[in-house]
Amino acid sequence: MRMAVTGLHGQVVQSLIERANNITDVSIVPLGRPELDLQDTGTIDPALKSARPDVIVSAAAYTAVDRAESEQDVAMTVNGVAPGLLAATAKELGVPLIHISTDYVFDGFKDEPYREEDAVNPLGVYGLSKLAGEHAVRQATANHIILRTAWVYSPFGANFVKTMLRLAGDREELNVVGDQLGAPTNALDIADAVIGVARQMLARPDDMQKRGTFHLSGTGYTDWAHFAETIFEISATLGGPQAKINRIATSEYPTPARRPANSRLDNDKLRRNFSIVTPEWRESLPRVVQRLLV
Repeated sequence: MRMAVTGLHGQVVQSLIERANNITDVSIVPLGRPELDLQDTGTIDPALKSARPDVIVSAAAYTAVDRAESEQDVAMTVNGVAPGLLAATAKELGVPLIHISTDYVFDGFKDEPYREEDAVNPLGVYGLSKLAGEHAVRQATANHIILRTAWVYSPFGANFVKTMLRLAGDREELNVVGDQLGAPTNALDIADAVIGVARQMLARPDDMQKRGTFHLSGTGYTDWAHFAETIFEISATLGGPQAKINRIATSEYPTPARRPANSRLDNDKLRRNFSIVTPEWRESLPRVVQRLLV
């Protein structure tokens, strides 16, 4: 199975590369600038066709949530327009597309985990651009999976776990928001799920139960402050840095873009249709913390 994946250094593409190193029948073709530039949309079709994929994974995105408020055109091109072009090429090639989306398509006002059929209502430009990308994918090809995820971390790229460990090296106390709920999601677990989904899509090309929109996040949930405390508990057992966490309200940490207060996603549809269950977030986290401290 040859998977063309957008991006070179992102958490998902790097996780897919690592996982594929241990799977003999999976090869990852990462596609990034200048050959494939999501801002230069004319590069998309030729880059994908030259990769000769069995599956296309749309993993790269504009993820600067706050900067998106002042760079709306760039965010919309990368997150809103480009995924539709990826999907159009996938349809022309006759291959499935797996598109990574986000909890930010929801406003976070719901008291329970979000299901796929819940009403979307993004709070900012980033969420609006990702929602536009979902619409573009659906319009371009029926042979797609949209995987919404949240609170992604890994040994790769920039993420909350890396930031906490870095800051703890310089500070004894850290202020962390404690009134936003979500599920920390290891990108390596996302990679496992993407490979599993891709296999089943290829094996069942006409099965519409294996097409559509699904939620994929770590099992269980927490808040950012407790997430940070857990990171430092693990780090302490490994002789790494730690810091005291002061829980603060979102209102005490203003940002240009509003964050959903509830980012919890219900993964039950993914379990029912693909028999894929992600690990509990406390189970996945120690493996990443240990790697980052080596």
